Amino acid sequence: MILLVLTMVFRPGGSQVIKFDFEKVAVESGFRMDGYWVWGGSMIRVDSTYHLFASRWVKKMDFPREYRFDSEIVRATSTSPTGPFTFEGVVIGERDSSYWDANMAHNPTIHKIGDEYVLFYIGSDFTTYRENSEYLLRLVGYASSRSIEGPWERSDEPIIREESNNPAVLIEDSRVLLLFRDAPLRIIMAEADHYKGPYEIVNDNVWPECKLEDFYLFKSRDHYHFVCEDNVGEVSGHVRWGVHLYSDNGVNDWKKYDPVVVYDHDINYENGQTLHCVRRERPQLLIENGEITHLVTGVYDGKNSWCQPVTLKRTIPLDP
Repeated sequence: MILLVLTMVFRPGGSQVIKFDFEKVAVESGFRMDGYWVWGGSMIRVDSTYHLFASRWVKKMDFPREYRFDSEIVRATSTSPTGPFTFEGVVIGERDSSYWDANMAHNPTIHKIGDEYVLFYIGSDFTTYRENSEYLLRLVGYASSRSIEGPWERSDEPIIREESNNPAVLIEDSRVLLLFRDAPLRIIMAEADHYKGPYEIVNDNVWPECKLEDFYLFKSRDHYHFVCEDNVGEVSGHVRWGVHLYSDNGVNDWKKYDPVVVYDHDINYENGQTLHCVRRERPQLLIENGEITHLVTGVYDGKNSWCQPVTLKRTIPLDP
């Protein structure tokens, strides 16, 4: 039985209502790879091409066990934001063992910052274990390139030196906000003057009410927003559904948005069928010309996993 926790729901006064409502999708859409688990896609358009950055790891064990050891980040392209996407190559793979991300890369989120493309992600070197835990330490870092096709210059050091996962980034004129979570799913907000850092923790417990993860930050008019996964279902009443929170300053006093639900676990196809996902996570938004046009999530149906973009019925202007 799911316990629904009833709390006050807020909507920023005077703002356009942000509502996520989705079109049906073609069955042959998204990004899949035979022999691999594929997850966590983040997309950007460059000229007339859509570039999707995603995690993949070889299918050896049950999903998602081995991502901590074998995950790498790849790039795929399509002329359509819903795909299907064509694999182009590995962007972040293994490298020399002296680096923080030597053996694993996961959770990509791609951004255009000035004249650079910057890919934020988590990595591990297989040698550092979190204190009193069997799990390898995961850290946030980045890679940058003048071209979306690379070559990519990877950061020599992580930008967060404590257990960090699910990075979400918002670039403003005077600051960079970085939202992430630790292993127990405590949510942390950090701030810097530049995306390379150094970062200062400005809120070490963004949402103490319950566990959330898989964030995407954006700003609409004078309010800051993030969509995320409701890990234990205490925001929406449904475990792992997508939810929406907002803040006036982007640091603290986060509240539920109304409507709070962004997506559920059903994907509706153009042929009339509905996929009831076993897992649907890692929400990322595609923003084109100042409007949210698509949602991208990782989808697992019990046998396969892939990245599935869906089109919004009505785009969401960020500065209406």
